[in-house]
Amino acid sequence: MIKIVKKIQFLDSENKMSSVANTTKARELYYSSTSLNVKFLLEKRFSWMNNFIEDHHVGIEVGSGAGFVKDFIKNKNLKLTDLGNDEHLDFKNIDAQNTKFPDESFDFVIASNMIHHIPFPMKFFKEMKRILKKNGKLLIFEPYCSVITQLATMIMRHEGFDFTINVWDDENPNSKVNNAWHGNIAVSNLIFDNKKKFENHLGNDFKIEHEKLSECFIFLNSGGVTSKTKYIPMNKFFLKIFNFIDGILIKLFPNIFCMGRKLVLRKVN
Repeated sequence: MIKIVKKIQFLDSENKMSSVANTTKARELYYSSTSLNVKFLLEKRFSWMNNFIEDHHVGIEVGSGAGFVKDFIKNKNLKLTDLGNDEHLDFKNIDAQNTKFPDESFDFVIASNMIHHIPFPMKFFKEMKRILKKNGKLLIFEPYCSVITQLATMIMRHEGFDFTINVWDDENPNSKVNNAWHGNIAVSNLIFDNKKKFENHLGNDFKIEHEKLSECFIFLNSGGVTSKTKYIPMNKFFLKIFNFIDGILIKLFPNIFCMGRKLVLRKVN
């Protein structure tokens, strides 16, 4: 992984994004807007998950935020959960590190753009193992901390990254414990880049069944999902062209251009 700097953090007051953590505002903008940019982005983030979910499966999304996933997942048994108490949530005040759901409750769990917000990722994976049925699937989308991701973060001063932490540590938090919207976008790289370390720490619980890198310009020109910024509206034809270009750039130079990672972890015990 190419690192511009190993660690950079910002004060909340420095963030140049707007409507940060305002899920109500994000939903209002999303459902009232005619712009296809963010809808195209979210379709690419979520629709692939349908290949790993059966109609009869029962599942949840943890850290649902604005809760757009139901627009793209075909399964009708999916429920939304989050730490908050927004009206669109099916289960409110749910900590993904300690959900209180019964053992082996779910066939699948979706975690989109939320693991890098979790103070103790290993507690999260232990909890996912507990609530998933045998062979249940953890469907993940996470930021990929490439050069362009680091640059975008430094320009917008949104969230931050820290490659120096020990992501496997259960005692020292990876992000702020008292701020659910604080994030460390290096976390997924620290967990998933080194497959030997992943196997040593999580191999007895999960196997990586699917992994694909994605997103660059379709994210940069999306306008943001919950936190918002300026963008150039495009029709689907040009969005598809951008997505095609993204695919080529990511295949050739992932450490420079890739901004997202799709994963399926299957519970093995």
